[in-house]
Amino acid sequence: MVIDAANTIASGKAVLGIEFGSTRIKATLIGEDFTPIASGSYDWENRLENGFWTYAVDDVWRGLQECYRSLVSDAQQSYGAVPTKLAAIGVSAMMHGYFALNADGKQLVPFRTWRNTCTEEAAAVLTERFNFNIPQRWSVAHLYQAILNKEPHVSDVAVCTTLAGYVHWSLTGENVIGIGDASGMFPVDGNTKRYRGDLTAIFAELAAAKGFTRPIEDIFPRILSAGESAGELTEAGAALLDVSGRLSPGIPFCPPEGDAGTGMTATNSVAPLTGNISAGTSVFAMPVLDKELSGVHTEIDMVTTPDGAPVAMVHCNTFTSDINAWVKIFAQLLTVAGHPLDISELYDRLFRLAAEADCDCGTTLAYNYYSGEPITGLAEGRPLIVRNPDERFTLGNFMRSLLFSSMATLRIGMDILLEREGIKLTRLNGHGGFFKTKDVGQRLMASALNVPVAVSRTAGEGGSWGVALLAAYMITRESGESLAAFLEKRVFEDTPTSVIEPNADDSAGFTRYLKRYVDGLEIEKTAVAVLQ
Repeated sequence: MVIDAANTIASGKAVLGIEFGSTRIKATLIGEDFTPIASGSYDWENRLENGFWTYAVDDVWRGLQECYRSLVSDAQQSYGAVPTKLAAIGVSAMMHGYFALNADGKQLVPFRTWRNTCTEEAAAVLTERFNFNIPQRWSVAHLYQAILNKEPHVSDVAVCTTLAGYVHWSLTGENVIGIGDASGMFPVDGNTKRYRGDLTAIFAELAAAKGFTRPIEDIFPRILSAGESAGELTEAGAALLDVSGRLSPGIPFCPPEGDAGTGMTATNSVAPLTGNISAGTSVFAMPVLDKELSGVHTEIDMVTTPDGAPVAMVHCNTFTSDINAWVKIFAQLLTVAGHPLDISELYDRLFRLAAEADCDCGTTLAYNYYSGEPITGLAEGRPLIVRNPDERFTLGNFMRSLLFSSMATLRIGMDILLEREGIKLTRLNGHGGFFKTKDVGQRLMASALNVPVAVSRTAGEGGSWGVALLAAYMITRESGESLAAFLEKRVFEDTPTSVIEPNADDSAGFTRYLKRYVDGLEIEKTAVAVLQ
């Protein structure tokens, strides 16, 4: 289908998706053929304040407004059209964390993000009592830890939600959440599409013993599934989003979703036995299951697709942060030397050097831990590089070690699913910045996990495109059409996709690297203890 983008925008038929990522807020406008026609972005960073990783709420709104302004500018420059009406809007953000508000909607404490690893006690108690893995980053773990810590604000908690839920509520007045995002707050029942009643009862008992009596069902947002209506843009919401005042209220919203759900959507990975890898600041692999796991694994999150199918998530807190830090150092060096290089080209050249390096990186060993990593039992992290003095130390080996380090913890978690649980995957669909350099990240990821990795032409569009697709599904789906069928037949049917199989030499090299990595975890633990 060939669309007239200018007319689509001017007539209010375009769909908007907005996602709050770890380092960038991105907005994507799609046309009636579901392809992007305009985009905008805004860079931001989390801060470590008073022991918590957080984003200031003022930065949330400044970032949203600047991101939307950037999108409008792109549409105007590209097509001479400015959106005043939209067919639908969807909001997505980083999953998990703790956004606590009082009865008047006032934020009680700074937003605590998924990156915090300060809820070990609460997560352990809940996991044991629930017989269901509750990771430290889940909202219920943050809430229960605050109760255990007797934090003064707890008595005033009337609403607990995620970042996506908070932004959606502010724009629509509806305290709701998509089931995928909800499944990272508290365990959900895939059949009833509600928080699990047996577990909310256990939580009520635990919390009451500590003096907290508000039921989970009252303070956590109401759950909606993909395709359901989640409210409309209010006048106040329109003013928050578009400070120019040109955007009209009344635009329908799809349920707010987490970045895991939008990643699954953007990679056509919502049907059972498909799976995806979202590789950016953090990384997670998400096989969609056709059966329950045989047991509880503390390394595995059990979440859902945006329409409620069970998903096993292997989540690692840090992925590209250390790679990005080193690339910035090299960029500074080139600038000082008088030979500045475009940052995208620098990434490309360094990734290609890594692809040509020794398969096991020599003996260069990197740990990319900017924060704690529960899969390897670390509450805090310290990025570091170690090597033998007599090794072949080259820039290629150094870069390959940084890339292998980013995948090592992911492989440890995936081994539980692929080897211990026997899950069979024909391939994983990759998206995120790690896959931007053609073939390199894809090839090394396939070899590290021993699973073919596919990357489609649209993989770089990311979660803002994914949530725009969810919004489009809500307003265009045919009667009885599942999300999987909508994506397969109407969005991805003609999308070019490349698939790379594991390379035997790369796989063998990664296996040797991983053994050194696991054996050397004591070095990382010592660094955490010493570098305070």
